[in-house]
Amino acid sequence: METTLNIKKIREDFPILQTLVHNKPLVYFDNAATTHKPKAVIDKVAEYYLETNSNIHRGVHLLSQKATSEYEAAREKVLKFINAKKLSEIIFTKGTTDSINLVASSFGRAFIKEGDEILISYMEHHSNIVPWQILCETTGAKLKVIPINDDGELIMEEYEKLLSPRTKLVSIVHISNSLGTINPVKKIAEIAHEKDIPVLIDGAQGIQHSKVDVQDLDCDFYVFSGHKLYGPTGVGVLYGKQRLLEQMPPYQGGGDMISKVTFEKTKYNTLPYKFEAGTPNIVGVIGLGTAIDYMNGLDTENLFNYEHELSEYAHEKFRNSFPGLTIIGNAKEKTGIISFILEGIHPHDIGTILDFEGIAIRTGHHCTQPVMDRFGVPATARLSLGIYNTREEIDYAVNSIKKVYEVFG
Repeated sequence: METTLNIKKIREDFPILQTLVHNKPLVYFDNAATTHKPKAVIDKVAEYYLETNSNIHRGVHLLSQKATSEYEAAREKVLKFINAKKLSEIIFTKGTTDSINLVASSFGRAFIKEGDEILISYMEHHSNIVPWQILCETTGAKLKVIPINDDGELIMEEYEKLLSPRTKLVSIVHISNSLGTINPVKKIAEIAHEKDIPVLIDGAQGIQHSKVDVQDLDCDFYVFSGHKLYGPTGVGVLYGKQRLLEQMPPYQGGGDMISKVTFEKTKYNTLPYKFEAGTPNIVGVIGLGTAIDYMNGLDTENLFNYEHELSEYAHEKFRNSFPGLTIIGNAKEKTGIISFILEGIHPHDIGTILDFEGIAIRTGHHCTQPVMDRFGVPATARLSLGIYNTREEIDYAVNSIKKVYEVFG
């Protein structure tokens, strides 16, 4: 099915795509690490500093009121974008990692004790492993891991077996950043909820490649980063069900998360401000709101279909063009992430040669060392797609990889 999207127009919205790298047009395939920003977001960030720059929630003067209004308008945009019930359920953070650490610290203090179990999977990013390990070291809880098969898919039968009366939380990735696997997160939440176990979904790769409806997923927490959604760095979102957030103690103390402070006792602010201590990344939040506006201005259903078609095209080209190429991660449900190895060639060498052709990919373990251990490889080369990529760019990448073979014989 041919897309009706104007990809040429979309590409024109992203100024950085006009950049030359080693005198070659930039071909950017590192979208799982961070996405580029449309001019609308760049202009909004500049406009804030040029015309509005002020702290929020505290000032009666015009600039403060304007900044506060735009900041809170962004919260409303996030709510609608993920279909949350209440504004009090939208917490602004520094990013996915910060959101997970917030839950690990605060939920952990409220609900996790010695002998309890936290369940994650073998395909998690380090950000969804290490905070739980720290919590387990602190409380005496245990970390349990759902295994994956040779295609990079969760073994759901093992997941169900691992759930027990001691399981207090399931924390699972929506889409794997190193395998591209799309996990059945709605089913995972449904199974956990049958045993009254809350579920956190790491949406760092899910938010930009699929329609996220937190009420439909019925997850208890959903976390994501602005910079993966064509917005600024240093800003993210924690969605949490209000009944849980109300029971969780503050993650940090400081200004704005309080309603009254005395030397004897502090009374905390209401949600969502209880979890937003200090001056936040105001311009980042406003920029994230503009990125959501940009995405809403596109035909997102058609856009996600385009990404799916592009992913299938890329996988087919890679599988059929190189006899010595192995793709790590071949799940039936998969997004536009291709992690691959070339026999006898180190991934870093692949990335270096492609860079000289103007192609940006990612090489290494992608902050998923347990995944690399599972497949017996130290690292992979990873190509990850975004809304501005094209078939022509994929063809160019394939031809450039042939040059890698030429260099290394």
